[in-house]
Amino acid sequence: MNGSALALVLTASVAHAAWNLVAKRVPGGARFVYLYYTVSAVALLPVVVAVVLFGERRPEWSWLVAAAVTAVCHVLYGVVLQRGYAVGDLSVVYPVARGSGPLLSVLVAVLLLGERPGWPGLVGAFLVVAGVFVISGRGTSADRRRRLAGVGYGLLTGAAIAAYTLWDAYAVTTLAVPPVVYFGTGALLQSVVLAPYALRGDRTRTLWREHRREVLLVGLLSPVAYLLVLFAMRLAPVSLVAPARELSIVFGSLAGWLLLGERHPGRRLTGSVIVLFGITAIAFA
Repeated sequence: MNGSALALVLTASVAHAAWNLVAKRVPGGARFVYLYYTVSAVALLPVVVAVVLFGERRPEWSWLVAAAVTAVCHVLYGVVLQRGYAVGDLSVVYPVARGSGPLLSVLVAVLLLGERPGWPGLVGAFLVVAGVFVISGRGTSADRRRRLAGVGYGLLTGAAIAAYTLWDAYAVTTLAVPPVVYFGTGALLQSVVLAPYALRGDRTRTLWREHRREVLLVGLLSPVAYLLVLFAMRLAPVSLVAPARELSIVFGSLAGWLLLGERHPGRRLTGSVIVLFGITAIAFA
């Protein structure tokens, strides 16, 4: 991987871990998700309009359908992730979510699409599972309940990640939807889907007043992390970019320990590194 691509991927990893650290600290559940999706949509709207009006390709209805599907997947992802952060630790939920997403994608490819990933994929799947077990290891009963809740929501989040990953790959390759249009339209639809719930009462406005800085940070860092990876994929093979971006797992575990004071940092960091190696093996399968 050349230096420019590596710099983009590392920056994306830090940005991804950073916005998850910020999201962990904010209550509000789906209302918070609505607010930061809205910020992302507003930030990307001028770019989407420019691409649609002045791009080489004419817009197609399939673009809107593709964005609608990913919007539903991302709404599920955002809501489940915030619930996981409410009941579990960042250093549990984050690596389990990021690790189980690629694992479930491989399982779907094997069981439904008839793909055969070979021994690197099988080793990677084993390492991801092993890393999750390390992260959710023994402790007091109260600690264990919290860890198991974090693992459960991490796995649900990973399922949503697998769903939108598989669909996104189909949308930008088979359907050939321009990535910026795809992501920006999806963010707008995500905001629309959550609006009927989020705009009831005054709780969302209160959340915005009290956590405006956090909403803006997540709403801007999230698309930045995604777009940096897309640019990196234009400079280096996906097989190198995909595992490198998951360094965010380690950054997230370190943030949980150093900034949030979460317990058992050695075990959770070790489990995160094992998950990272598993994802790397899956990427090379």
